[in-house]
Amino acid sequence: MISLDRAALDLSDPDAVRAALRAHAPDLVVNAAAYTDVDRAETDRERAFAVNAMAPGVLAEHARAAGTLLVHWSTDYVFDGDQRTPYAESAIPRPLNAYGASKLAGEAAIRDSGAAALIFRTSWVYGLRGRNFLLTIRRLAATRDELRIVADQAGTPNWCRELARVTATLIARGLPYLRERCGLYHLSARGATTWFDFARAIVGDVPRPRVVPITTAEYPTPARRPVYGVLDSALFERTFGLALPDWRRSLADCMNSPAEPPGDAQVACPPSGPPGR
Repeated sequence: MISLDRAALDLSDPDAVRAALRAHAPDLVVNAAAYTDVDRAETDRERAFAVNAMAPGVLAEHARAAGTLLVHWSTDYVFDGDQRTPYAESAIPRPLNAYGASKLAGEAAIRDSGAAALIFRTSWVYGLRGRNFLLTIRRLAATRDELRIVADQAGTPNWCRELARVTATLIARGLPYLRERCGLYHLSARGATTWFDFARAIVGDVPRPRVVPITTAEYPTPARRPVYGVLDSALFERTFGLALPDWRRSLADCMNSPAEPPGDAQVACPPSGPPGR
């Protein structure tokens, strides 16, 4: 397995992506990388689209030409959040921000290429490395008496290690198996919550810090977020016979697990939601 971090491959450089593909000639490409700074993408659209749209297009072009299989991760932020029931794959995407638009453009580039590809949409990814909501809340909880967290945006947290495990499980079934099931799937833990309740679950039953619910209006950000981003994973579960556990169980497993092994890669779990104040 060849794992390329930012130092080894700049995804905003199409020529570098093509050169890496030629050099390594992979049978399978898993693209779990993305420009994930949701707010900065509003003013850094060119780079966001280069990484999230152009690079997947280059990967897909190579996959089609070389007969390579592509596995690509996308996001619930392709939706506007106006729905109040879990989003199925048939729902019409309407992103509210540049990040979501760039990820949707990446999906379209892969689809239009005709490459053999599986696109997995997920949401609220966290882990024990990098920059993500879990680590942000842990850091703030260690230094503050009160955390003010957005309580009117709903979604489903997903532990990055669970997503990695299910990816590895599918790959272990063989490339012919995956080629027969190419397409777009929603892949998320079960259940739903808010950023506020997610933060309370991370902090636990302690007197300090006090976790206080606030509205989106009380915590304005450059990028608009969907108020509802729960994904329906029924199609994935029927197709592959796999399901992720409830988000609370995954969170408990994550918080009780050993620290992630150190690495040179600069990892940012997508997308970082509004932690509040």
